[in-house]
Amino acid sequence: MPARTEIETAEVELEIRHLRQTYARPSGASLLVLDDINLTLRKGEIVALLGRSGCGKSTLLRVVSGLAPPAGGEVLYQGNAIAGPADGIAMVFQTFALFPWLTVLQNVQAGLDARGVSEKDARARALAAIELIGLDGFENAYPRELSGGMRQRVGFARAIVVDPTVLLMDEPFSALDVLTAETLRSDFIDLWMEGRLPIKSVLLVTHNIEEAVFMADRILILASNPGRVAAELDVPLARPRQRLGSEFRDLVDDIYERMTAGPPPSGTGQPPVPLASLATNLPIMAAVSIVGMTDVLASPPFKGEAELPALAERLHFGAIDLFHLAEISQMMGFAELRDGSLHLTTAGRALADADMPERKRLFGEHLLRTIPLAAHIRRVLDERPGHLAPRSRFIAELEDHLSTNDAERTLNAVIGWGRYADCFAYDTLNLRFSLGNEPQ
Repeated sequence: MPARTEIETAEVELEIRHLRQTYARPSGASLLVLDDINLTLRKGEIVALLGRSGCGKSTLLRVVSGLAPPAGGEVLYQGNAIAGPADGIAMVFQTFALFPWLTVLQNVQAGLDARGVSEKDARARALAAIELIGLDGFENAYPRELSGGMRQRVGFARAIVVDPTVLLMDEPFSALDVLTAETLRSDFIDLWMEGRLPIKSVLLVTHNIEEAVFMADRILILASNPGRVAAELDVPLARPRQRLGSEFRDLVDDIYERMTAGPPPSGTGQPPVPLASLATNLPIMAAVSIVGMTDVLASPPFKGEAELPALAERLHFGAIDLFHLAEISQMMGFAELRDGSLHLTTAGRALADADMPERKRLFGEHLLRTIPLAAHIRRVLDERPGHLAPRSRFIAELEDHLSTNDAERTLNAVIGWGRYADCFAYDTLNLRFSLGNEPQ
């Protein structure tokens, strides 16, 4: 593959100009998901889109692939606007998406059959792709007979068999175990560096910082609400890249710090995102994980503060899960994020030192004080004569500001926290909240 200086002057394969995307709320109003996204993908380049869950990474890839039209702006492939799935662009999905009733060979050959390629040529090209991707000998196996890593190799073979110029990858390694994912990443980069793949450019969506640094020539960090490019970084590391090398670790740490930085101050051109509002998009994070984090952070070797990579390793958390944990802990007042490190607050130390009944009391006190949705649910229940309220009542309010999926996820997160702290009960059978001991 060409050096970075050569890439910067190489021909443009894909260009995104001022892209906007919206979703329709149930009320009929539009929810802005992506705002003013600009990106240029050149020949010989791997670009990673890195961001937290909900920032619109996969939505952006759907638009680029032609599976969804943009609300504004445009996507150009080799200078031509994309108005639907384009020849020359292929995608590898997170969930394999294989046809279970077809063999490996038939799955790989399916795209060529749809293009009208002759049976003889399609079979020859499919067999070559299967051999290239490391599945020689499994042509007649069915997906159920393959491991997760082997099924994803079939996904790669199916993508490259059509000789694409641009390959889109939507978190292609996230459904695999750590060792399998590492092997498949390394094998892909080896093939890329040896020039054995037909593709000329790669656009990779990931939430894994180390994966982005290991694979990409350039990384775009997306912020949320709406999704927008918050930072763009070159990866000036020669391949093969050493994950334990100081330059690799320094870049990973720098990205951790950028992704955990608070909203920009006034006057920077981006309005600050409020940490607390009724419709704040909240990730699902178990209350016991939040409490357990204070235990770990209060104990040696951390003694109250830890850099996020070290804390992630200790907790066995992925980067995005750790960001969510840190974000919620900060929102609830148990920790503070400063310069890429998480610091326990006085309240966090008290939570770590408390026994179980006191922990629940403290957690509930902070939940109702800092998470407006939890306080709103409790207030509604307190005010109603029967102290009952249907789930649909709160979903309808959230959907005025959030997508349906985000509204469901946010309410589920608050339900888990409220039940842990005995702030309210929730009946999963009848889908309603109460202050009593209804069936759970």
